[in-house]
Amino acid sequence: MSEVVARVIKYPEQLPVVADKKRIQNAIRDNQVIILAGETGSGKTTQLPKMLLEMGYAEKGMIGHTQPRRLAARSVAQRIADELEEPLGKTVGFKIRFQDTASADTSIKLMTDGILLAEMQHDRLLQKYSAIIIDEAHERSLNIDFLLGVLRQLIDKRPDLKVIITSATIETERFSKHFADAPVIAVEGRTFPVETRYRPLQEGDDETEQDVIQGICDAASSLVNEGPGDILVFLSGEREIRDTADALNDTFRELPQPIEIVPLYARLSASEQNRIFQPHNSRRIVLATNVAETSLTVPGIRYVIDPGSARISRYSYRTKVQRLPIEPISQASANQRAGRCGRVGPGICVRLYSEEDFLNRPEFTDPEILRTNLASVVLQMATLKLGDIRKFPFLQRPDERFITDGIRLLEELGAMQGAGRKQQPKLTAVGRSIGRMPVDPRLGRMLLAASELGCVRELLVITAALSIQDPRERPHDKQQKADELHKRFVDKDSDFLGYLNLWNYVQELQKELSGNQFRKRCKQELIHYLRVREWQDLYTQLRQSVREQGIRINEEPADYSSIHRALLTGLLSHIGNKDEKHQYMGARQSRFFIFPGSALFSAKPKWLIAAELVETSKLYGRYVAKIEPEWIEPAAEHLVKRNYHEPRFSKKLGAVVATEQVTLYGLLIVAGRRVQYGRIDPVESRRIFILEALVNGNLREVLPFMKANQKLIESVRELEDKSRRRDILIDEESLFHAYDEVLPEDIYDERRLKRWWQHARKAEPQILCFSREQLMQQEASHVTAVDYPDEWAQGRLRLPLTYVFEPNDIDDGVSVDIPLPVLNQVEPYGFDWQIPALREQLVIALIKSLPKNLRRNFVPAPNYAQAFLQAISPEEAGGELALLQVLSAKLKRMTGVEVPLDAWNLAAVPDHVLMNFRILGEDGKVLGRARKLKDLQHQLQPKLTETLKATAGDDIEREGLTDWNFGEAPKAVEKKTGRFAIKAFPALKDEGKSVAIRVFDSEADAERSHRQGLRKLVMLQIPSPVNYLRAKLPNKAKLALYFNPWGKVEALIEDCMLAAIDSLIDDQLPNNDEEFRKLTNMIRAELNDKTLGIAEQVERCLLLSHQVQKLIKGKIPLTLVQSYNDVKAHLGRLVYPGFVSDFGVVRLIDAERYLKALVQRAEKLPVDPNKDRIRSLQLEKLEAHWQELYKKVPKGDPIPTELADFRWYLEEFRVSTFAQQLGTAFPVSEQRLKQRLNEIEKLLRA
Repeated sequence: MSEVVARVIKYPEQLPVVADKKRIQNAIRDNQVIILAGETGSGKTTQLPKMLLEMGYAEKGMIGHTQPRRLAARSVAQRIADELEEPLGKTVGFKIRFQDTASADTSIKLMTDGILLAEMQHDRLLQKYSAIIIDEAHERSLNIDFLLGVLRQLIDKRPDLKVIITSATIETERFSKHFADAPVIAVEGRTFPVETRYRPLQEGDDETEQDVIQGICDAASSLVNEGPGDILVFLSGEREIRDTADALNDTFRELPQPIEIVPLYARLSASEQNRIFQPHNSRRIVLATNVAETSLTVPGIRYVIDPGSARISRYSYRTKVQRLPIEPISQASANQRAGRCGRVGPGICVRLYSEEDFLNRPEFTDPEILRTNLASVVLQMATLKLGDIRKFPFLQRPDERFITDGIRLLEELGAMQGAGRKQQPKLTAVGRSIGRMPVDPRLGRMLLAASELGCVRELLVITAALSIQDPRERPHDKQQKADELHKRFVDKDSDFLGYLNLWNYVQELQKELSGNQFRKRCKQELIHYLRVREWQDLYTQLRQSVREQGIRINEEPADYSSIHRALLTGLLSHIGNKDEKHQYMGARQSRFFIFPGSALFSAKPKWLIAAELVETSKLYGRYVAKIEPEWIEPAAEHLVKRNYHEPRFSKKLGAVVATEQVTLYGLLIVAGRRVQYGRIDPVESRRIFILEALVNGNLREVLPFMKANQKLIESVRELEDKSRRRDILIDEESLFHAYDEVLPEDIYDERRLKRWWQHARKAEPQILCFSREQLMQQEASHVTAVDYPDEWAQGRLRLPLTYVFEPNDIDDGVSVDIPLPVLNQVEPYGFDWQIPALREQLVIALIKSLPKNLRRNFVPAPNYAQAFLQAISPEEAGGELALLQVLSAKLKRMTGVEVPLDAWNLAAVPDHVLMNFRILGEDGKVLGRARKLKDLQHQLQPKLTETLKATAGDDIEREGLTDWNFGEAPKAVEKKTGRFAIKAFPALKDEGKSVAIRVFDSEADAERSHRQGLRKLVMLQIPSPVNYLRAKLPNKAKLALYFNPWGKVEALIEDCMLAAIDSLIDDQLPNNDEEFRKLTNMIRAELNDKTLGIAEQVERCLLLSHQVQKLIKGKIPLTLVQSYNDVKAHLGRLVYPGFVSDFGVVRLIDAERYLKALVQRAEKLPVDPNKDRIRSLQLEKLEAHWQELYKKVPKGDPIPTELADFRWYLEEFRVSTFAQQLGTAFPVSEQRLKQRLNEIEKLLRA
């Protein structure tokens, strides 16, 4: 290079690299690329730029010199400037993020590798540089590997560009091969030998944190005795450093000369970091993270303690998060650590693991490109148009999965399209905008979203803050103070707004104070001044970047929703949903916790976003904020997966809808909402629409063709129901195909159908109208009106019949529909015969219901059923005689076998062959249904009475009557309503002190009430005969009346009076006022004498009653207790309040005889109690049977006269049993009474 003017430079002779200066310069001159390998401390970092300067390379451009860290770039620049005896910013300058000391005179420019990459966006060929030094290449950071790939492409286009790769003696061969076998120059590094000592903690056991700390303390104690010099201890994190510092302070507390324990890690405040490099007199133990391995040279170190582990950032392909696990370090890292103690004299490195463990470790640490997300690299490459990442000349090709994940993250951000394809995906407009922003792609996406949501100012602040270390300091010894000072910035819902609050505070503070005062205040309030300046600088840079893209910055403050919806666009895979265990379910089934330092740690909102997910001991979300779940879907529209369930027809919407579930990376964000399904799956929607809307007739607006088709379908379906077959009407599938053949393919909702049909009918009016033949599979001539009537006739009533063929339906079979108002007019007879078509099935079922001993006489049942139906006359079929009576009689005639009525088991007969009764209300709704009519009549009797009163009783019912002043009293009234005549039965009703006219639903009930009401109305017109009786009755009779067993004599006299009136009325029931007057006058004339005669009879009854009471009074032997109780109970059934009118004049003479028989029984009891007991047992059995028959009378039914009158049979049998000489009214015996009971039982069954 003859044109290059050399410059004389001074070099520190003690540095190893100086000894090889000539060899290095010759290699640079002769080769475009060289690899310089030298251990830490060899001087390569500070002397190489000077060598290039000396060779004149600064004449054609700058000498670029990259460092992995900003601290190193700044300190190295200062060191070179000092050695050149020039101020920083002249020949030597540096440029790191937001700090640039380079000038037009700068020849050597120190910078971070990220800065050089950023410059390539505007200077793709690096034209302003004549030489590039990539320092610390062995660290293999993401940016270093990217730069090495870019330079590999660039050297062919810039043959004049010199590239020097410096590295510790690690992987130099790989670097050489990458640059076409570039020469490797090795420089000796250590000045003094280093002794390595292996002191494993516990062979074969897992090491605990306490074991490691104790091992460090033991190793430090032994090294302190070796001689002077500081000790450097490598640890994996801040917490381990604090715990170890506490333990070491305890260990060395008693030493006469104090030992200073000094921490060194990235989050330390600037003043604490600077302590490391300040001169000191006392001995130090420096506790450092792996930042001290290569980047910083800690002065005065003679000893190193290496526990053998470090936090290594690793990207998890499975969870898609960046983890920070503690891992064993590689051999290369272990050797780097050992190299730190041979600078000032012979050193000792104590390794807290075995030599065998060391030899089994990997040779090198995995480069960052193999363990990180590659989104930034992919975006930069696309922005710089460097081609497909899969073909890019990386030093080591990254894992295909990591490449894919990087592309997918960009697709998540909307920066790229086509992540699923093998070829290079396409950069979008969003991606191009993000690529021009000097921040992480996630943050760039947030800024773009902020422009749409009107919150750019706020997002500039937040994204700038997320790009730097937190300006809020929290020194170990001032944690409580820091928390108190920083509490004012906390927002309960969002850590991001905490940044905004801090920004606003700092901005106001800066306006109020001078620069120096502001710096001091920041220090007082534990706010890192330099980080604040970095924050402000980045804000300014980002603001300039968005303005260049035409993005407007809002002046008005943005609301919470806008800010966090913008943040959400960059954090779509960092959403969390709290589960029942208060963990957060995140993307791809991951689970994480809120970082304890967050303002939301205690609140734990249901939904949140996290700026980052970092795995240490657990997976933590750092910098989190509460969000609303409804914000997610619009932001992730391009990513969400939609699943559709239960597609169905909505009559209300006239369209097919489905339940939509929306998930984002497996996280359920919409659990279930109804959406129209037509556009999603038109084929399936059309199928469902035809089936549900047309075939099943569920369209909201019934169109004319549907009405016509439905009418035909119903008529055919009725034939099926009647004949109990399902093979007449075409099936759903056939009907579906009939519509399917006509309808166009795009008809899947009501709106489209109507629009098409209204147009199509103009050309073909009958389109979609089917014929009856099209709807029938076969003819149904067997379904006749005789066998399958549409109505049931009973008297004047015509009741509609409904046919249902649904075996599981409650109405399966034939139903007779009875309007409630005519329920009282329907008689049970006839219905038991069923319709003619089902009669044979009914008879077969009845025969099969018989007990086996009877059933076997009628096998096969169908033959006997047919024979029975042929044997009955038309008058018998459906007549007043019950089917079971006729069937029993006919079967006996055929076989001679008698079938008792109680042998038929109706419960075993299938419901569908029995008539079903449905009672309909005014609105047509079913009020009740049953297979027995009487059950419904009793159940609905109150409702029926209410209905009759409402329809027929308004003009008839009256109350408070004391005289006949209401005209004529009809026995029944009829009122026409619709198809039916409502029939009600008005009658008088005794209501105590007066009489009322009430409406009854039954003629029998009305007649019973009318007699009692008439009797009361007559009584109200006639004076009481009490005074007459007092005058006419002898004293003995009066005494008997006054001492009746139920109290007041007036009640007894009234009872006698009622009996007298009943006997005088007899069958003379008046219908009008005139007839009532005649009856009243007649009764008034005869009542006193009639009542007197009855009173005399009553007197005799009461005397006999009194006699019985005397006989069973007093102390009763145990042998007589049961019989005496029976006598007492019997007496209570003969003499009781109201017994006179109950017995009536005719039976009062019998009552006297029954009482005489009871006296005789009581008198005989003590003589032969066993004989009395035997006789009473006969009566008890008969009476028990009688009471059982009472229970068989349906509730609400009137008691049959035969059943009620059996009482007199029992009374006569008692006379016959206990006082035969008194005689009986008719012949009685135990056998006769049993026979009578059997007859009554048959009557009840019929």
